[in-house]
Amino acid sequence: MDSFQNYVSANRERFMAELQDFCRQPSVAAQNWGMREMADKVLARLERLGARARLIPIAGGAPVVFAEIGEGARTLIIYDHYDVQPPEPLALWESGPWDAVIRDGKLFARGVADNKGNLMCRIHAVEAYQAAVGALPLKIKFVVEGEEEIGSLHLPQFVKENRALIEGADGCLWEAGYKDVNDRPVISCGVKGIVYVELHARGAARDLHSASAAVVVNPAWRLVWALATLKDADDHILVDDLMKHVRALTAAEMDALKTIPYDEDKVKADLGIASFIRNLTGIELLKKYLYEPTCTICGLYSGYIGEGSKTVLPNHAFAKIDFRLVPNLSPDLVLDLLQKHLARRGFADIEVKLTETGEEVARSPLDSAIVRAAIDAARHVYRQAPVVYPTMAGSGPMYPLCQALGIPAVGAGVGWHDSRNHAPNESIRLADYFEGILFVRELIGRFAG
Repeated sequence: MDSFQNYVSANRERFMAELQDFCRQPSVAAQNWGMREMADKVLARLERLGARARLIPIAGGAPVVFAEIGEGARTLIIYDHYDVQPPEPLALWESGPWDAVIRDGKLFARGVADNKGNLMCRIHAVEAYQAAVGALPLKIKFVVEGEEEIGSLHLPQFVKENRALIEGADGCLWEAGYKDVNDRPVISCGVKGIVYVELHARGAARDLHSASAAVVVNPAWRLVWALATLKDADDHILVDDLMKHVRALTAAEMDALKTIPYDEDKVKADLGIASFIRNLTGIELLKKYLYEPTCTICGLYSGYIGEGSKTVLPNHAFAKIDFRLVPNLSPDLVLDLLQKHLARRGFADIEVKLTETGEEVARSPLDSAIVRAAIDAARHVYRQAPVVYPTMAGSGPMYPLCQALGIPAVGAGVGWHDSRNHAPNESIRLADYFEGILFVRELIGRFAG
């Protein structure tokens, strides 16, 4: 065991206690709960690391924690976020979402996998490197925002106002990463875009007795009929002209799919499903998962949904919908296509409300220096080649922070296939966390070299 590993082992309990402290601080951006307190915690921890750290305010948004440390020919951005998803439904948690309980070799807490575990892992790796190896061989710039879980509404504004702090960086270590169902490390080189909307249907001026349904329009039915025009039973998106904008895959993108070992049977068993949509398998399944857009009902509400019966004609119904985007689809384009699609079918009365600004598609070259360094580091630490995804199926603000400035990015982290991001009982495995520290050490050395 070398001096780096000795240092990590000697500080193992403190490292875990610090991560638990981060996770015990609520920081729910959607509810504006604990945001400044969490930003201050991140700032203080980066200062203790020896970084030149500061809070950078953004008008109307949560502050960004920015820090610089190290010197060298190359500059690495480390992007993370200190906000987390709401913890509800609370009744499904086996321990409190803010208790940060350790059991069965795992740490359970809201935000531990997404994203406080990755953030603290990287801080601990830099601390151990400086203490056990010496001066950092490159410059690291931490960009830790507080709005990722609500669409990074103000990160483009931050980049615009602070471009000089970021541009010229050679690569970015992105916030997300995990091990798959076969415990293979997964790294990713891009994200899908996203646009998130609400559809609101309205009826009478107030809720009515359900007997009035004979003569008064029910907005819940209006909404259901409108939603039924967006997709067919085989999960094909029917929004007029949307699929026409999706560009065909390149030969390189198809080749990348062929390198991904996707254990379909284990994934289905883990998810508790009998089959994937359309019974897809093989390359066609991966193609849909990574390279096709989505249209997803994330939530529905109308009328009375409590226990027992209430014969009511609701005056309002709404649905929350997200579209995951692929190249040639932008948030503005999809929003426009959706509004025109509904109007053509007689649903112009349904309000389409944009709830987030949307995020663009982002892709990094698979042969960029940061991607090569991540692959080499993963192979060294995990003793096997990582699974390289050309893009995640999820979304994030990678484009304004990285690709718009010509900075390639790679995602890697300490999650596992059952981390349950955005769900009750979110967790990481402690063994993965400490392997993640070793991975960051290797990445730093290989990228600097």
